[in-house]
This record gives sequence, structure tokens and C-alpha cells, in this order.
Amino acid sequence: MSAWTRPTTADIGLRVFSSSLDKLFCETTTGMQNLLMTTDSKDNLNSIIRHSSQWNVSLRKNGTSDYEILLMKWLEEVLYRNEVHEEFLCELQIMIFDDDEYLNCNAQVDWVDSKLVEKGVEIKAVTSHELIIEQLKENQELSSKWEEVPSFVGPGWYCDIVFDI
Repeated sequence: MSAWTRPTTADIGLRVFSSSLDKLFCETTTGMQNLLMTTDSKDNLNSIIRHSSQWNVSLRKNGTSDYEILLMKWLEEVLYRNEVHEEFLCELQIMIFDDDEYLNCNAQVDWVDSKLVEKGVEIKAVTSHELIIEQLKENQELSSKWEEVPSFVGPGWYCDIVFDI
């Protein structure tokens, strides 16, 4: 896993690294899901019956922050499915692609009944506060200002995201 919890004032944040944009969305989603459940639930997740589905979100292209907005929309969909449909996502593969008008996130997911997952942190919302997605070039270094989070050297992608708890 390439997601680290990072300090924020009152909420909880993640810094995530990955080799591709698709994998960055996967790692960020997995990082968020790991915040939602207790350590015991993580250990027991493989003993619960899983279901497979395809979850998709789309965004009409509008500018330079499209990836950030698409990520927010995707993570909100994951939280919504957990809260409303009681589908707790445990594994996924994502494909990000665009057409003339839309940016799309299509995911093949495995999920379990969320009533069977012991919850840890409650995430109320995905925020745009400090949200960034950037691609790092070969040998470009991203220094960490947080002791708990390592620095990262490209090539690759990184994301900073904050959740309202």
C-alpha cells in the first residue's frame, strides 16, 4: 500500500503515491477504506463473502482540476454505497479514460455487506481542501513536510487529500 496518513488540523489526510493515475485512484480508495475500518476488520475481511460489481462515475471536462474533481466524485460514490447500499468496497481495479466531453472512472469492485465490517473512523465528506493530484517526472523529488510520510522520487503520481471526520 502506498498511502500514508498525514497530519491536518481537525480532519484526517492522506498522501498517496503510485506509478500510474489508475493505480493512484485505487491506492487512494484503499487508503480511505482502511481508515473506515478497525484493524480487526482488516484481518477478517477475507473471511466475508464478497460480491462483484462495476461502479462508474463520469465528469464533464471543465478545466485543469478535472482529475481532482473526478477523484472526489469517485470517493463520494464509494462512501455513498457504503452508507446507503451497505456495500463496503474491499478490492478494486480502476480505469480512467476520457472522450470528447467526459472524464470517466470505471471500476471493477469487490464488496462485502458493510454491516459485517467493524467501523473505525467515520468519514463525513471528501473535501477539496489541500486536494492535489500531480504527475512527477523522472527523478523529480517530492519532499515530505510530515515526519510520518516519506519523500517520493518520480516518475509517478501523487495525491494529497483531506477527509472531514
